[in-house]
Amino acid sequence: MDQRRLYRTIEKITNQPAETEEQILINVLKEVVASPEFNVKGGRIWKLTPSKTKYKLIAQEGAIDKIREGFTINVSDYPIFEVIAKERTVLATETNEYLRKKGIFKYSATGVGEKVKGEKFPLYQYLMAFSADEINEDLFYTLNIIGTALTATLRNRKLERKSKQLIEDIDDAAELQKRILPAHDFKFSGYEMFGVSIPDRIVGGDFFDYLEVGEDGDRLGVVVADVANKGFAAAAEAFYVSAALRMGASYQTQLSSLMKRLNNLVYKIFPNDRFVSLFYIELTSDGSGYCTYCNAGHNSPILFRSKTKSIELLESTGPLIGPAYNSKFKTSIVKLEKDDFLVIYTDGISEAMNEEGEEYGEARLIEKVKELQDKSAKEITQLLIEDVQKYSARAVYSDDKTIVTLKRVE
Repeated sequence: MDQRRLYRTIEKITNQPAETEEQILINVLKEVVASPEFNVKGGRIWKLTPSKTKYKLIAQEGAIDKIREGFTINVSDYPIFEVIAKERTVLATETNEYLRKKGIFKYSATGVGEKVKGEKFPLYQYLMAFSADEINEDLFYTLNIIGTALTATLRNRKLERKSKQLIEDIDDAAELQKRILPAHDFKFSGYEMFGVSIPDRIVGGDFFDYLEVGEDGDRLGVVVADVANKGFAAAAEAFYVSAALRMGASYQTQLSSLMKRLNNLVYKIFPNDRFVSLFYIELTSDGSGYCTYCNAGHNSPILFRSKTKSIELLESTGPLIGPAYNSKFKTSIVKLEKDDFLVIYTDGISEAMNEEGEEYGEARLIEKVKELQDKSAKEITQLLIEDVQKYSARAVYSDDKTIVTLKRVE
């Protein structure tokens, strides 16, 4: 399953009604074990005890022998827990004889919730472990996404509980977010741009920006990013990522190096909510139309070719920003001819739902783009947003929505 779609799937599961955070974890455990997409045969949730020396089994699902209720494992018997504290997710061999008798020989485990201080190293509040016929790298990445999504959800619940105390600051937060967004329209050396970002809540995790690269004024970066979260937590990370990009662009850093540094900063600063998808394209004033871009796990921007009336998708050139330290990001080059235009958008556009739960979808978006081929960048953006908003007006679930249209006009 695509990383971004997997994250959204888990996020939708966690939106189901639940009175406690443990119930949220149990809902996810049941859905993951039951779904053939995840390809696991059983799973367990372990909760750190108040003594911080043991984990207690609080839930189990799947076609495996049941572990006795209230069973605990000692932290000291599992050196692998120190690796989990550092890397969140591990693939491991079970060493507990009782669990091995239950048919658990190999497992993948991921940390969930806040990390607390243990006797020798930090420990997650919860561990979610899964058994499968094949314990491989795909399961590792799947669990990493699940752990991150659940941690973000639990953290958000705590923030939401505190939000009533912060109500007087909401207007200030919304105003602050507006400051990180540039003016909607921008012109640069034969290109015109127009962007709109609409948060699902008062503040959100989407943003776009136009960045002057270096001091010579001959290059411009256009970025659209989506923090995989909502509300205040997402806005805080968006502020940080936006500022880091502006600073990095000012030093004329190579694009691949800029993405790698940004990734490592996000990994270090946001240990609980560290997913960012991002598309960055750099324009030049030399009139050639050649542009360098990096797609870090983001939706593929839609490129409309004016001469051939055809569509190209600028696929991912690197992973999501944040999940893994020292990730590598490649760049690619695209040439924009006169009247070609690029629509860069976040998944709140393509995944917008109508009241029946049907997604707007990439195919519908592409057809709408084709209809608007003779419009200006401003008109394209505004009419696309308008169409999506009408489509999703009665939906129960929604997300931040951002579109930036970049058109070569000379």
